[in-house]
Amino acid sequence: MIPYLKMLRPVQWLKNLMLFFPPFLGGQLLEPDLLPRGSVPFAAFCLASSCTYVVNDLLDRHSDMLHPRKKRRPVASGAVSPAAAGLGALLCLGLSLALAWRVSPVFLALLVAYLVISTCYSLKLKELPLVDLFCIASGFLLRLQAGGEVFQVAISEWLFLSVFLLAIFLATGKRLGEKSRLGADAGGHRKSLLSYPEGFLQGAMYMTGGAVLVTYTQYVIARSALVYTVPLCCFGLMRFIMRVQAGQGGDPTESLLKDGPLFIVGFLWAAMIGWGLYA
Repeated sequence: MIPYLKMLRPVQWLKNLMLFFPPFLGGQLLEPDLLPRGSVPFAAFCLASSCTYVVNDLLDRHSDMLHPRKKRRPVASGAVSPAAAGLGALLCLGLSLALAWRVSPVFLALLVAYLVISTCYSLKLKELPLVDLFCIASGFLLRLQAGGEVFQVAISEWLFLSVFLLAIFLATGKRLGEKSRLGADAGGHRKSLLSYPEGFLQGAMYMTGGAVLVTYTQYVIARSALVYTVPLCCFGLMRFIMRVQAGQGGDPTESLLKDGPLFIVGFLWAAMIGWGLYA
């Protein structure tokens, strides 16, 4: 049972909390119907993301066997058979679409767009430099827009840009971490890593990190109580860069959960935003 649960990657469901960003930042988090309204959409995206992870593991099982960490994944290690994994992916797909249909046609369209882009990414797009980064960013943007649709909150231009640039920043850091960790074997695991010139990913990470700081500052500057979260944002970006440069890996979820300073900064950021909006 445990290998099947690991195959779904429940830790990665944290990314789907992006659905609650619009109501959180829009001052609606304490409304009594928030959890009933958000539970079904959240479950739909969790099942959809698990479906894409399983499909990706099925397609990558041979290359994952060569990876020092990914070879322990249930499909690559043989703990879950390809047939069972395929059945699990279909089950997750059917349930996610059924739940999304209950929410609204727009939400369903956003979920289907996420599934289509993620599937194309697993099939081919992840091999294309730059395109792979923008595919990852699209997943965060679709979650953000889906949250706005569920809770009927307008997504401001500065918030959209902040999330987009942050997603590119994190994706670039993840690719740089993979390239540093795998060394000469990087191309065997992910073809796109061979196409990035030396220093490009590092420079792109610096560029998008600075752009995130600018767009986020523009987003909060109109709300005087939130402007004090900018130093936390700056620290978090620099801590992530330092972690990647030190060879500690660039997976965003793993970095947040396993890096003490990043976790504390994330908690303080949420607390200060909550205090500024709801106190």
